[in-house]
Amino acid sequence: MNFMLEAIRLARIAEIKGDVPVGAVIVKGNKIISKAYNKKQCKNNALLHAEIIAINKACKKLKSYRLNDCEMYVTLEPCPMCAGAIISARIGKLYFGAYDKKAGCCGTLYNLMEGKFNHKPQVFGGIHQEECASLLTEFFKKRRK
Repeated sequence: MNFMLEAIRLARIAEIKGDVPVGAVIVKGNKIISKAYNKKQCKNNALLHAEIIAINKACKKLKSYRLNDCEMYVTLEPCPMCAGAIISARIGKLYFGAYDKKAGCCGTLYNLMEGKFNHKPQVFGGIHQEECASLLTEFFKKRRK
């Protein structure tokens, strides 16, 4: 999946800038309409996850909060905040890389995508899982040293 490879590239940029390596891409009609990487730590803002930034950009570009015909590719399973934003934005399909045992809300820790919400995105996990997971593992190993 070329779109996940772009998300991985963005995650590497986040790491270079000192942030947790997570990248996100939003696609509509097989074309990237927005992309982002984590800025939470470098900007000291808990809201600046890659998914939130990408959703914000896509909404501005499409001049709508409804991203029904869009797909999101993200290197890490979304947390509760991001999973909620994906549902609220009505993103049709979510593809993620690494599973998140500590905060994953698309099937690992919780599954908000199967809640009683009015919108239920289709979710596909484990896309380029090893590469996405190793980015995170290596980042946190370096941090501990």
